Amino acid sequence: MTPQTPDPAQPVASAPRSGAEQPRGPAADLGFRFCFVYFSLYIFFTQMLGGLFLLPVGELPEFGTLFPMRNLVTAVARHVFRIERALVLNGGGSGDKTYDWVQTCCMLALALLFTAAWAARRRPLSRHLGSWFRLGVRFAVGSTMISYGMVKAIPLQMPAPPLARLLEPFGNFSPMGVLWYSVGASRPYEIFAGCAELLTGALLFLPRTATLGALICLADAIQIFTLNMTYDVPVKLFSFHLILFSLFLLAPEASRLVNVLLLDRPAAPSTQPPLFASWRRNRTALVCQAVFGMYLIGLNLYSAVQGWRKYGGGAPKSPLYGIWDVAQMSIDGQLRSPLVTDYDRWRRVVFQTPTSMSFQRMDDSFLPYITAIDASAGSLKLTKASDKSFSAAWSFRRPAPDQLSLEGDLDGHHLRLQLQRFDHSKLLLVSRGFHWVQESPFNR
Repeated sequence: MTPQTPDPAQPVASAPRSGAEQPRGPAADLGFRFCFVYFSLYIFFTQMLGGLFLLPVGELPEFGTLFPMRNLVTAVARHVFRIERALVLNGGGSGDKTYDWVQTCCMLALALLFTAAWAARRRPLSRHLGSWFRLGVRFAVGSTMISYGMVKAIPLQMPAPPLARLLEPFGNFSPMGVLWYSVGASRPYEIFAGCAELLTGALLFLPRTATLGALICLADAIQIFTLNMTYDVPVKLFSFHLILFSLFLLAPEASRLVNVLLLDRPAAPSTQPPLFASWRRNRTALVCQAVFGMYLIGLNLYSAVQGWRKYGGGAPKSPLYGIWDVAQMSIDGQLRSPLVTDYDRWRRVVFQTPTSMSFQRMDDSFLPYITAIDASAGSLKLTKASDKSFSAAWSFRRPAPDQLSLEGDLDGHHLRLQLQRFDHSKLLLVSRGFHWVQESPFNR
């Protein structure tokens, strides 16, 4: 009779039956205690908690910006690092704010203090504590990778270059802008990158595939961290912690991975204790983990689809969508020649979304406005994002699909514009496409 393969969910015969963890060195024991405290603080006080407890009715508050962490970070910034200015707490999308760096220092200090106090008690660790904590870390990292992966698989994080970006000189792009819109210009690559992150998250929610998920997560996190460092993306601190989390998940299986990947030796079954001593409870826990992972995937998918329809590639376009060259422009009845030295003369008008438009000056700078377009009445209302009290009423006519005329008052002057539509679909970045066969490189 063929012997049955032991089920990892069942207790291993050689595993200790007492409540103590398997013997390990004092350095490893101390390291686990520190990781337990520091990673718990990091998950609770950063964006990872919101991804882990994703709710259809709204987001969790950012506990890192509330009492008592906010008071601690502010005091440390002022009295330790001598930072007198007010700290930016949230908004703007940066994870590398001064507040974030000081908060990390505070969490490190707290972790050292709690670890020292915990170790001083000289009590052995619970046998199942490591298993439960690794479960929490797997969930936190998995939910993070699912949320980041979904907004790439449905291309939202790096959008395709908008019309105004297609007109900007490449030298005006920031390093982050270069990365963002080069990825956005290749939708298949962005979807592939998102699927890799989604795969990582899905694998981390299942115990049997968690090690493989942690390996892929480590590769993904190193790639993300490298891009953030080399393109000055302000998520360096967070992506570095994803590397640390991945290494923590792989640490218990390090010897087995070395045997298989480097030493060409067989690897014994994992000796990590299960969550419960009962096989039936472990099976129930497995089902719960899978269901929770599917719940997060489904909720992230719903959110990404809604975002795609609202402000992504599937969002409504302006009734006057397109890039329009200014063929003629008159200010207060005086025709203005297209001179690069004429700051008041416009070169192009760009309509992207139903509520936005931009005028491009002769020096290639842009003047954005918030718009309200009534296509049936041929009217256009302009407001400034920086000054909501400002408003200007314009009229427009479209005698042909590729012709448009605008007229109205702006900043005390009466303007009239005759516009000719520019076919942006002929731009090389948009029209080049993919080719299996190339007789020579097409690198421009």
